Amino acid sequence: MTRTPAASGRPHPSQTPGAGAGETAGAAVATAGPAAFTLRARGIVKSFGGTEVLHGIDVDILGGRVLALLGENGAGKSTFVRVVAGAHAPDAGTLGFTGPDGAEESVTALDPLGARRRGIRMIFQELSDAPDLTVAENIGLGHWPRRRGFVDWRALRRRARDVLDSMGVDLDLDAPVGTLRIGERQIVEIARALSDDATCLVLDEPTAALSAEEVERLFRFVRRLRAQGVAIVYITHRLDEVAAIADDVVVLRDGAVSAAGPAAEFHRSELVTAMVGRDIGVVRRPDAADTEPGAAVLEFRAAGSPPAYENVDLTVRAGEIVCLYGKVGSGTADVADTVFGRRRPAAGSVHVFGREPAKEPRQAIDQGVGYLAADRQREGALITRSIGENLAAPSWPRLSRFGAIGAAREQEAFERWSSTLDIKAVGGADQLLATLSGGNQQKVLLARWLERGSKLLVLVEPTRGVDVGARADIYTALRAMAAQGAAVLVATSDYEEVVQLADRAVVMIRGRVTRELQADQITTEALTDAAGG
Repeated sequence: MTRTPAASGRPHPSQTPGAGAGETAGAAVATAGPAAFTLRARGIVKSFGGTEVLHGIDVDILGGRVLALLGENGAGKSTFVRVVAGAHAPDAGTLGFTGPDGAEESVTALDPLGARRRGIRMIFQELSDAPDLTVAENIGLGHWPRRRGFVDWRALRRRARDVLDSMGVDLDLDAPVGTLRIGERQIVEIARALSDDATCLVLDEPTAALSAEEVERLFRFVRRLRAQGVAIVYITHRLDEVAAIADDVVVLRDGAVSAAGPAAEFHRSELVTAMVGRDIGVVRRPDAADTEPGAAVLEFRAAGSPPAYENVDLTVRAGEIVCLYGKVGSGTADVADTVFGRRRPAAGSVHVFGREPAKEPRQAIDQGVGYLAADRQREGALITRSIGENLAAPSWPRLSRFGAIGAAREQEAFERWSSTLDIKAVGGADQLLATLSGGNQQKVLLARWLERGSKLLVLVEPTRGVDVGARADIYTALRAMAAQGAAVLVATSDYEEVVQLADRAVVMIRGRVTRELQADQITTEALTDAAGG
């Protein structure tokens, strides 16, 4: 694959002597793997409502290779893969295919059926399985084998077992999918695609809700599929995953290819610059000698809420950021939920601002606690309401007059925080929250607690599914809140987040605190070792 450095000032190889005739500026070109399947997108243009969002995209997707597709939220990644999957028809450009049989064709657009016939399958971040059906039924969903007009249940189970065996997975075929863990349900979706002869698999943020073990298991499947000649497009915000799994990289920025090439040739900082168009420094913790945390705002003493956690000791002081770090299911999120009145402690003691913890979220908000849930779509955002309404929601009693809040007051609240958090919203406070990227939605939800003046902020997986630019903005805002005296508790499974943010890190395994690390001890190696590898 020819490498297109971001903002390097050097010419693309297609503009230099020796470049192949088939290589175009911004295209990702590589030697195909074991399979003959290739998809060459050339000059893909797509507009919505008169606004062009893809500006002539050139990308090659090749059998037997993993292509990491990177970019900030809103960069055009989802639009591009939906063109590939037949969900969107491009306004211009072509899709050229070479199938496993060596036959070549070129089309100007695909519909979902056409994409399916060519073996293209998408696995979305939000699961699209049928929870009440069994593993075997889900794997065969959409193409159940039939015999004499009836479902051939024996063939259905045999096909499901064959595909799981080829993946090296042992799942109970009769188990309802809704009873499986998230990682296992994702595997069932991949198995469904493979059972339907997938030759190109698009994985959209596949590790967002997975534990470390499930991530490594997924990577083993991806490597096995690559060895079998499947072309894989891997969309992620986690740059450590690029080094672990990707052969090639394509970075989109503002609807255009800003970098492309072999993954091994890119340094992490180059990828970040290609994504955001600027250098993003690490959010630095203040020197311990220059800061002195204030009084204890949150205290857990031998607290327990079985089976989620037990015997937890934890202190968060004014002016500091404490990260609860652990793998998914370790109990960190449950501790955070206790502070916000979503879970009751059954043993020990918990004090928030020197008082008993809230029994419900409304009471916690009145105490001065702000909270961001891991699933902002279901548990935090008023997704069909405006930005202004979302931002002002916890502050309605203060902002309202005679029981009503005018648009002017919501606009004022938006203007107070939009520049501070760099909220990108062309429609201002009146724009619907659902129309924003994930990172900007999260900034709005954080801004609501800034507007409220919360002195204790509790965040669960605050940057899950958020691009690197928005991450940096959120980290900077949290550091500024701590500098102004707020206490911040972050429950996260992202070790990079802890390294950048934490004044102290408290590590949990299976509901128990196993280690506490001070600022100068917080490293990737120490965190992963303390959390069990």
